[in-house]
Amino acid sequence: MDEAGQLGRRMLGEFLGTALLVAAVVGSGIAAVKLSPGNVGLELFENATATAGALVAIILAVGPVSGAHLNPVVTMADRWFGGLTTRAAAGYIGAQLGGGWTGAVIANLMFSRAAFELSEKTRSGGGLWLAEGLATFGLLLVIFGVVRSGRSSAAPFAVGAYIGGAYFFTSSTSFANPAVTFARMFTNTFAGIRPSSAPAFMAAQLAGMVAAVAAVRILYPRMAEVAQEVLIPHPQPRSDLLLDGSAVVEPLRENS
Repeated sequence: MDEAGQLGRRMLGEFLGTALLVAAVVGSGIAAVKLSPGNVGLELFENATATAGALVAIILAVGPVSGAHLNPVVTMADRWFGGLTTRAAAGYIGAQLGGGWTGAVIANLMFSRAAFELSEKTRSGGGLWLAEGLATFGLLLVIFGVVRSGRSSAAPFAVGAYIGGAYFFTSSTSFANPAVTFARMFTNTFAGIRPSSAPAFMAAQLAGMVAAVAAVRILYPRMAEVAQEVLIPHPQPRSDLLLDGSAVVEPLRENS
């Protein structure tokens, strides 16, 4: 398969994975409200458990194809460390945004709602923004720390456990993902977020990513050596590799 075909295959993995993730987040939120009306704590528990479980399964399914980033901040951080090219990163992010939106539409339709709707759920305030920054920081630290330790096989379970826990220890219920945040604007349900609230959430997530990249550079100065394995080792197009098969790492990204 040529390089364009390889990248297209990886993008499809990101599209499908992110679509399934958002369908799980939104769908389980709708189901939780139906199953446990008026009990917000139980609704959140059901939403968190379903999301964490689905996330593990999705990462295991598409990880061997694309690495299962499913999240623009993971992709941007991995690009910084040299795990993929700028072209591939842009393709991943486009696929994640498109997949997230598709997942929200599918979840709406599954529960006999209008396919296209905008959320009216306001999520705003300094505490929520701080929570999103922290949630994103922790997520990236878990991902890159687990990969750098040589335990990539544990990454799906570590990520699922972290997200499940972060639903409860963050005031924002841990979106920690710009593509998921974007997608959740298009469902006026338990998991939704008003479009006017989303930009601040995304800005906080990007700030958390910057802080996480700085921390990972300090904690794991040789992160670039395994960046191509995030989250799970997967085939790399030749344009992403040197002649010896190692990942491209630009001089200004070197962590020796």
